Amino acid sequence: MRSSSYPVMPARAGRAVVVLALALGAAGVTPTVTPTAPAAARPEAAGITAAAPAPAPASAPAAKPFMGWSSWSMQSSKYPGLNPDGDYSYLTEANVLKQTDALAAKLKKYGYAYINIDAGWWRDKAWTPRFDRYARQAADPQRFPRGMKAVADHIHGKGLKAGIYLPVGLEKEAYADGRAPVWNADGCTTADLVYGDLRTTNGWDSAYKIDFSDPCAQKYIDSQARMFADWGYDFLKLDGVGPGSSKSGDNYDNVADVAAWRKAIAATGRPIHLEVSWSLDIGHAADWKKYSDGWRIDTDVECYCNTLVSWENSVDDRFDDTPAWTRHAGPGGWNDLDSLDVGNGAMDGLTKAERQTYATLWAIAKSPLYTGDDLTRLDSYGLSLLTNREVIAVNQGDAPPAHPVTASDPQRVWAAKNPDGTYTVALFNLADAPASVSADWATLGFTGKAAVRDLWNHENLGTHRNRITEALPAHGSRLFTVTPHGGTLERTVHEAEAQDNELAGNASVADCPACSGGRKVGNLYLGGRLTFTHVVVERAGTYQIEVAYISGDARSADVVAGGGATRHTFPDTGDWGTVGRVHVPVTLKAGVNTVTFDSGSGYAPDIDRIDVPKTS
Repeated sequence: MRSSSYPVMPARAGRAVVVLALALGAAGVTPTVTPTAPAAARPEAAGITAAAPAPAPASAPAAKPFMGWSSWSMQSSKYPGLNPDGDYSYLTEANVLKQTDALAAKLKKYGYAYINIDAGWWRDKAWTPRFDRYARQAADPQRFPRGMKAVADHIHGKGLKAGIYLPVGLEKEAYADGRAPVWNADGCTTADLVYGDLRTTNGWDSAYKIDFSDPCAQKYIDSQARMFADWGYDFLKLDGVGPGSSKSGDNYDNVADVAAWRKAIAATGRPIHLEVSWSLDIGHAADWKKYSDGWRIDTDVECYCNTLVSWENSVDDRFDDTPAWTRHAGPGGWNDLDSLDVGNGAMDGLTKAERQTYATLWAIAKSPLYTGDDLTRLDSYGLSLLTNREVIAVNQGDAPPAHPVTASDPQRVWAAKNPDGTYTVALFNLADAPASVSADWATLGFTGKAAVRDLWNHENLGTHRNRITEALPAHGSRLFTVTPHGGTLERTVHEAEAQDNELAGNASVADCPACSGGRKVGNLYLGGRLTFTHVVVERAGTYQIEVAYISGDARSADVVAGGGATRHTFPDTGDWGTVGRVHVPVTLKAGVNTVTFDSGSGYAPDIDRIDVPKTS
């Protein structure tokens, strides 16, 4: 589901608010309540029957990034013909089953396994919700005439896994004046679940905040989890979660909700993958890792326009937003970049180069690979992107997620070291015009020769000395496996706090437990400068110096060496206690040089140290 966007993008944010007001409804909407017999303390009496046995999972949820399909991209698009009966009308049983069959036929053999039903399965086409007598969401009979269990059974029948969706909190329409009982919880009603002042929560304020100091609250979450398990679902997306989802403050802190869901899912005995969404607060990364299997780090990728996505709304955002989160991803929980909509050509709203770049970032960042495309209409190029086994192997392999090894400039390089000693290396040109991009082996930590394989084109490119350079189109990319045949790069360390360095403006030395020498130079703003005064190299040339820095947001600095200044942007490290490392090229003369980091009229990152190669 859609978030409002960042404050720096008011046009997108305004449109998102309108979209979500429609998507989640206003508090005054009258719900349709599905009647249930009074004896419904048993699941079958509440209209729930035991799920048909599904194949046991090969491993625990989130051992690897999941792969599959999600309904939201097509639900949310204005592309002609997708939602002929009004906004979000695409979501129906017939369409879900059609996509299930297409995924089974075209993508299953490549590892795609999940069919995820997003928002609206319990709402009619006017977005009026339905609930059972226990305040749990109930399938809309027009959208899903056979109910949600039948859909899960069909998905399982294709050897796939079924996913479902909920917003966090107790939906306002489910409150029913506080009189609705809680399933399997004698004496508990919806009045017991929430705070007496009916404070709201989630990214749209569409629900009342649940008060987990009352045991009835956990019972309610247990009842929802039990319902999904009995229907046979293998995945739950919990949306509008905070801190995040463009909200902050106590009312929007849903860590207790996520913890309650983790406990409830465990009690069902079914290994349900729990994904939380959206734009989650990185300050709570430990909570998301503890209680969930994956977390959306950004706003929705969909553009809410006449295509599924566009480059600016909001594929390109991920290149700047992902680096801070990279260290948090691994087996058991992954950074979710949202849907991968690269399979439908014109309906995706992207050039071929943009489609490949989109897929490249998702693969190397080890984001879940779930497409929102119409799988019945995949074009040949889109199918080739979604089914490239070498690229999928990068995403599903044992290496850590890639991270930037160069500054976040329009031309940049990301890399990851693989367990076999090779490197996965991606080149990106994010500029609006063609440009050359180079991956220097020095940024990977070695010198000399290396063999290069092009993963998208399944082609060996031979041996390259010191670097590989490619001419890329606007928003273009390449993806390689690099096998070193040279030697380890030797570097000289220069600490920022060294006494012979020069500080200017507000720049000052501060303690830094995470830094290599226990100290750093900070306060580099509005003219603050740090100059390394004794950088010695044996011969003149261009050197890739590694900069260790700390920055709780992306910041830029002029790097001055050899008489020239180049402004570089340093990726967000996630907080002001984590060190990041990227490389910037500097031109040095033989002998003694100075290298200066100048904030100019803005704010630069704090500097820990620079590592200068001994050879260019």
